[in-house]
Amino acid sequence: MQILRETQEALGWLSPETITAIAKGVGWPRAKVEGTAGFYSFFHTQPLGRYRVLWSDNVTDRMLGNRDLMQAMCRKLWLEPGRVSEDGLVSVDTTSCTGMCDQGPAVLVNYRAVTRMNPERVAQMADLIRAEVPVAEWPAEWFRIQDNVRRADILLNNAMKPGEALQARTPDPTAVLDEIKKSGLRGRGGAGFAAGLKWEACRDAPGDERYVVCNADEGEPGTFKDRVLLTRQADLVFEGMTVAAYAIGARKGYLYLRGEYRYLLEPLKSVLATRRDAGLLGADILGRRGFDFDIEVHLGAGAYVCGEESALIESLEGKRGVPRNRPPYPVTAGFLGKPTVVNNVETFAAAALIAAKGGDWYRGIGTAKSAGTKLLSVSGDVARPGIYEYPFGVTIADVLADAGAVETQAVQVSGPSGICVADNEFGRRIAFEDIPTAGAFMVFDRSRDMFEVARNFAQFFAHESCGFCTPCRVGTTILKNLMDKIGDGHGTQADISEIFQVSRVLQMAAHCGLGHTAPHPLLDTIEKFRPAYERRLKSLDFEPAFDLDGALAQARQMTGRDDLAAHLENAE
Repeated sequence: MQILRETQEALGWLSPETITAIAKGVGWPRAKVEGTAGFYSFFHTQPLGRYRVLWSDNVTDRMLGNRDLMQAMCRKLWLEPGRVSEDGLVSVDTTSCTGMCDQGPAVLVNYRAVTRMNPERVAQMADLIRAEVPVAEWPAEWFRIQDNVRRADILLNNAMKPGEALQARTPDPTAVLDEIKKSGLRGRGGAGFAAGLKWEACRDAPGDERYVVCNADEGEPGTFKDRVLLTRQADLVFEGMTVAAYAIGARKGYLYLRGEYRYLLEPLKSVLATRRDAGLLGADILGRRGFDFDIEVHLGAGAYVCGEESALIESLEGKRGVPRNRPPYPVTAGFLGKPTVVNNVETFAAAALIAAKGGDWYRGIGTAKSAGTKLLSVSGDVARPGIYEYPFGVTIADVLADAGAVETQAVQVSGPSGICVADNEFGRRIAFEDIPTAGAFMVFDRSRDMFEVARNFAQFFAHESCGFCTPCRVGTTILKNLMDKIGDGHGTQADISEIFQVSRVLQMAAHCGLGHTAPHPLLDTIEKFRPAYERRLKSLDFEPAFDLDGALAQARQMTGRDDLAAHLENAE
């Protein structure tokens, strides 16, 4: 992956001759290298111009007018979206969410983020491209990324010095693990699995080689909290990885950074170098004989599915990011087939605090079943988009009030794969026992068409399906096509029925979580915002023709979500 990325940055694209040379150099079959190059959105095996402009096409970017701005740029460059100019100079296209939802509309120019696009910047950018000015010489303020921290708590207010967690009151690996288990820390990537149990299973797995992997591939639309943590608290994250390594006996760690955050690569490497110089990474850390651990940053290349831990490991090994069959789980057979702990950026940051201050201290924050704090990436129709850190248990209404939201009709919590919360549910709480979340919090006021929101999410899942399994590859495309058909005014009651039927297939038969969760935004909005669909149908007969009892049972069995089953029941 890193060879492909660095080669493409140097040569502009991956030609057949280049792929052949790389395959020979790494000793892989050429087809395997080409398969990897063809899987990721940010690798291209055909010339796409010296300037590659990708407009973030998340729903929040659309709300800020990205489509009109992209069309204006294409007109100025005499170019059609998705095509390369005749002189081979430039191409303009769309990409999935770039993690800049608090300062959009955003673009990637040669995979470097530019935020806050407006008509003036579009005109200036087009002029610079036509004049063939190198991207490195473009206005520096265009590339400034704001953190927009609106509310900070124990993570974002952390003032510990590097190494403090490693020098704390946890004298041996067992004691560290006991504190993590005592704290009640659960994974912050969305699944919420107990971190202490995961670490313990990895430590107890057979074998003498173990790995720690930090999942910084936050590709869920509307999520950008890890970007801010890595900017403001990188030492805390790396310290948490080192704590985990000490607890399980690992000697090597990787931080898998999403490709959209290319601008963070050099700063993160600099932090790692400083930690090595301070004796916080490398051999005999802090003078503890045999405590050897180092970290490497691995940059992704634009694949949402790599947020799934086994797909991330496949990508880390240089392969296509296709989720593995499980079991075995990564804690017993992960990176290179060795026991591996994979946790989210936020999880490792919290682990460092626990190592320094103790499990009882951490357990006293939050709710009975959800310990600690949660970072929320708030975007959409709010006066103050940005990062908000709360103890678990905060209500949706409290977050909306803090962010300056008015006339809100819906909040999409945890991105498209999460749950759509209507205005009669704003008393619900962010907690594992109520609404768990990976961090996205997208707000839609009453001027927004919730059908178009769901349509954007359907398009996202169809684009990001890895294509491995037929139910997801075909099912997400069918859902997208059905939403497009309804949106274009050609839909009927039968299309609504088919959405339910295809959703059942995805929930029952898809290979991984992407397919299982792809129907969520459609099912949620059909139940809670039915008029947005009804007014587009040729026939307003809205009775879904499917087995309701079977659908309810399968929804509960396949997703574990009673709320989805209730949504289906209410829709009927």
